[in-house]
Amino acid sequence: MSILAITGATGFVGSAVLADALAEGHTVRALARREQPLREGVTWLGGDLGDEAALAALVEGADAVIHVAGLTNTPDTAQFDIANVTGTANVIAAMQGAKLVRLVFVSSLSAREPQLSAYGASKARAEALVEASELDWTTVRPPAVYGPRDIDMLDLFRAAKWGVVPLPPGGATSIIHADDLAALLVVLAASSSSEAVGPASKKVYEPDDGREGGWSHKELAQAIGRAVGRRSVLAPHLPRALLDLAAAADRLARGDRAKLTPDRVGYMAHPNWVSRFDRKPPPGLWQPRIAGEEGLKATAAWYAREGWL
Repeated sequence: MSILAITGATGFVGSAVLADALAEGHTVRALARREQPLREGVTWLGGDLGDEAALAALVEGADAVIHVAGLTNTPDTAQFDIANVTGTANVIAAMQGAKLVRLVFVSSLSAREPQLSAYGASKARAEALVEASELDWTTVRPPAVYGPRDIDMLDLFRAAKWGVVPLPPGGATSIIHADDLAALLVVLAASSSSEAVGPASKKVYEPDDGREGGWSHKELAQAIGRAVGRRSVLAPHLPRALLDLAAAADRLARGDRAKLTPDRVGYMAHPNWVSRFDRKPPPGLWQPRIAGEEGLKATAAWYAREGWL
């Protein structure tokens, strides 16, 4: 078994990665900005992506790094570069200092279209840093990630509960359950020396839930509606101009906690966020286990049990 160093292990995706790594029998080192409860198999290290000493301690003696930490939403777009670009550069430097070569980097489908958003642009620049390094890297670009504890798609479930799910302009997207994504990241990190994973070196993967062609926005809205117990929901497509107004209203209502920012509108309005078939991980390496309908229903049930819906 391996010693896996994980950044972002306290977040939504990172916590799923940590759980999967432990379930597979690996030892975990994890970076956290706040003190964490003791957990068997986990060594917590205080610090963040700007803390060179903490990063050095994180990677020393590890077999691989899974770099999950990053900023996905902020009213101050300059923060994307600090967290996603400089933070990734610091992880690479720490690995090089420790002569550790295996890196699994979590990017985003938004990196395919960096002109659409500051977030996507920051992820594209981080990818470029990873690819320019001398590390043995694999980059994973997840589509929309959902599952228990997720707050980004929660508003869609809440809207579906009311029977109306406002949508961006017509298009399609892929989705993936956090547990499936976590399983992929762990197998990539922990099995880097095996013949099965060898071809994954210096590759960019775009995983999904296995649904060919992804989900049209209306299909996904109806599936979320069924997940919360509705036979159908009203799912109107909103023009870009109205989304921009909604982002301004969200900022007024929730301030820095706004989820619909102008930057997010930039990539939400793009019609194609479907994972590309030629970028899927090899079936012998990994395959999704949680189909969309099944995962959405289980997520809705978790939200309901926790009182989030």
